[in-house]
Amino acid sequence: MGKTSIKVILAGRNYPLTINEGEEKVVQEAVDGINNSIKRLQENYAVKDMQDLLAMTALQLATRSNKSTPAGGDDLNEEILSELKRLSDSIEV
Repeated sequence: MGKTSIKVILAGRNYPLTINEGEEKVVQEAVDGINNSIKRLQENYAVKDMQDLLAMTALQLATRSNKSTPAGGDDLNEEILSELKRLSDSIEV
């Protein structure tokens, strides 16, 4: 399977990604979910700092992942947390 390049907007910033062909829908659904979570947090709490909102979203995703991931899913959780940290680090000012 080949690779394809896409651009997504995550937490108000543009990110170029290289993904496997056929994964664009899955990636876009994930991006939409993260952006919707950030929007809900902004509406319900007095948090304006985007890094705080991303950290809160990461915590929500990790909590959901831990509840639904069978034993042995730690590698996936680590990968998710690592990617979320990379995104958070990239938006630090």
